[in-house]
Amino acid sequence: MSINDKIQGSSLSVKNKPRLFYGYVIVGCSFLILMCMWGSQYCFGVFFKPMLKEFGLSRAALSGAYSINLIVQAIAAIFAGRISDKYGPRLVVTVCGSCLGISYLVMSQVQLVWQIYVAFGILASIGIAGSWVPLVSTIARWFVARRGMMSGVVSAGIGVGIMIFPPLAGYLIANIGWRPSYIIVGLIVLVVVIINAQFLKRDPSHLGLSALGMTAQDADSTAGYTFSEALRTRQFWLVSTVYLMLALCLQTIFVHIVPHATDIGMSDVKAATIISVIGAVSIISKVTVGTAADRLGNKQIMIIVASLMLLAMIVVRFAEAPWMLYVFAVIFAFGYGGFSAVQLPYMAELFGLKSLGVIFGFSYFVQMVTGACGPFAAGRIFDAAANYRPAFMILAILGLLAVLLAISVKATPYAAERKL
Repeated sequence: MSINDKIQGSSLSVKNKPRLFYGYVIVGCSFLILMCMWGSQYCFGVFFKPMLKEFGLSRAALSGAYSINLIVQAIAAIFAGRISDKYGPRLVVTVCGSCLGISYLVMSQVQLVWQIYVAFGILASIGIAGSWVPLVSTIARWFVARRGMMSGVVSAGIGVGIMIFPPLAGYLIANIGWRPSYIIVGLIVLVVVIINAQFLKRDPSHLGLSALGMTAQDADSTAGYTFSEALRTRQFWLVSTVYLMLALCLQTIFVHIVPHATDIGMSDVKAATIISVIGAVSIISKVTVGTAADRLGNKQIMIIVASLMLLAMIVVRFAEAPWMLYVFAVIFAFGYGGFSAVQLPYMAELFGLKSLGVIFGFSYFVQMVTGACGPFAAGRIFDAAANYRPAFMILAILGLLAVLLAISVKATPYAAERKL
């Protein structure tokens, strides 16, 4: 079938399609899935001190479980992206969502340190790996027009999850203890994720539809880079390096900002609200930044995002009062939210949709394996210096490098051709 035939067939499908474009159903379900899976993932910092107290661990030792989680998650994301490219997201998200929910139920029963590493470091990481890469690559297949906006809306689910789950976990821990709290979180994840996963479809052709805003050029499924071709480009490694530097900042902050806040005098419950502020503001930033990327271009937005992350790391380095942490949270949220919204659209712009799942999955692997070093290293620095200031300064330097590298990225031949 020729490209013109595809477009003609798509036009007929559009005439007969339901009033509600099914792509918006995909967006809604993906939003809820990411809300639960990542909202629960970022509860680790809230459980941090209660677990330290019970097990008598150093911060570096317990942070190591989170670092193992990121490494295994990164490896599993490559396979999740490849399987999603071939079979679609429903299978991947169902299996991985089940693993994540079960991991939290297991966490409620751990008695030894190695069990924490197995439950959270391995099982939970396999679970969370089946969320971000398969879902955002699926959104790219359903939307050509409004791709940045829809990616932002979906990733805003993470912000809502951050706004809801850490305070909920903090409240539950204060009233019923950390073990029963993990049971409740695990059950919520199992129910919400598994139900919503059943509505996911790999691409519009499965329902006889076309992607929103698809043109004859977009209909060519052979367009774009293969995985091996992408790996041979300078752009892939530059962009992936920018991503990994920002990931180092993100993962370190999400593990250590609550303990840092309590160190400077905030109560456990109030400290958890810092993560909630990050989540709430990131909801706005993900949608607005995603929409801006559709108009201004992904490279320009990535430079802005990296600059915001640099500014946030400088602010937190010098924050000595609780109110300063809230200022940091707002700046950080705009950087974090924008980063989440623009990652996948930028990869799609540079390399196309042909092998987007595995290309983005490998990029995610690169950033997360490196990012995994952040929480552990920050824990070791705290154990040595009795504060986080040296760690935050290192993160600021990484933010500066991310800005410089983002500026240096040039369009691939594929991206340049499509702009003509």
